[in-house]
Amino acid sequence: MFSCSVEKEITEVLHKCMEDKPITKTDCLLLLESEDTHSILRSARLTRDRFKPGLITYSPKVFINLINLCRDTCSYCTYKKMPTDRDLSMLSREQALLIAQKGKMAGCTEALIVTGERPETRYLEAREWLQSLGHSSIIDYIRDVSELILQKTGLLPHTNAGSLTKKEMSSLKDTNVSLGVMLESASDRLVRKGMPHEMAPSKNPKVRIKTIQSAGELRIPMTTGLLVGLGETPEELIDSLFLLRNIQNKFGHLQEVIMQNFSPKADTAMAMFDRPSHSYFVKCVALARLVLNDMNIQVPPNLNPGCLGDFLDAGINDWGGISPVTIDHVNPEYCWPDLENLERITTQKAGDLRARLPIYPEFLDESLGFVSERLKPFIDSLVDESGLVKEYSKN
Repeated sequence: MFSCSVEKEITEVLHKCMEDKPITKTDCLLLLESEDTHSILRSARLTRDRFKPGLITYSPKVFINLINLCRDTCSYCTYKKMPTDRDLSMLSREQALLIAQKGKMAGCTEALIVTGERPETRYLEAREWLQSLGHSSIIDYIRDVSELILQKTGLLPHTNAGSLTKKEMSSLKDTNVSLGVMLESASDRLVRKGMPHEMAPSKNPKVRIKTIQSAGELRIPMTTGLLVGLGETPEELIDSLFLLRNIQNKFGHLQEVIMQNFSPKADTAMAMFDRPSHSYFVKCVALARLVLNDMNIQVPPNLNPGCLGDFLDAGINDWGGISPVTIDHVNPEYCWPDLENLERITTQKAGDLRARLPIYPEFLDESLGFVSERLKPFIDSLVDESGLVKEYSKN
């Protein structure tokens, strides 16, 4: 139990949040350690409703698993495959286009292109595959596939290919409306020996932060996020949130922050690790809202079936990409939620559920410089006056 003085401190912190006064890292740690989850969630929900009132969004997408060879080895990942695996994915242009066309027919507007981290630097098979397609790097091939999908379907590409250089991101800006890279954690402790990212050089926070900042310099809308429960301390989680807040204050290009809970997977080094408790994770989500206040915050709904309303109570305003066509290739054991049920829960808890593009409405203002001129006609054909998807049927 907390003393009266500590309870008073917690109340004062929550009052600061309601008055739009910045909270400190010490304040955040106090909230994470608090047992008064109800008051914290209420403050987060009110903060969300102040900045993002009456509307919860999601992106109707297809998941194009271009190649799942990866130079990194993370202790919790089953996405990465080996060249001899039966479920190895190395898609041709025609195969990628077919997936996009199916998505178009199902009402999708996003083509999520995902690859392993620089597979050609580690695997001869990846280099030979790229050469057979007329390319020397995965980034060149992503640009090729993105252009094909744009021209043939009008779906808007959003690429997540790990850590990229500024030059690589610049080459994708006129075919991708946005890019994504998970920070996961700002703690460099997690790359040390025996830790989850020991064998994943691209997960070094310095590398990820450089990618995120370079995207800001290029005026590319960026989706990022944290993976909660990898072994980070509460202090490290808070440091990660403040880092993202500071980057956003400088560049203004972080269109979405994903709060994702670690979920142990069979046949991985972390298979026996516990996932974060639901109560702790919900408080982490609420804390993200209180620190990031006006930013778009998402929790993946397929990873948390049965408790979706709790995250609306914790202040999220987005459910991320949901596909009527393809599985979640990163988390194939988790099915996408039923849209009718998701809409029912969302309406009861927070407001209308609306489809968005892989670029948020507030980033469509031409004066901000986030949209490549050649992508504007593709975007305009898909949105209404609010910048959300028009005439989209969830049935």
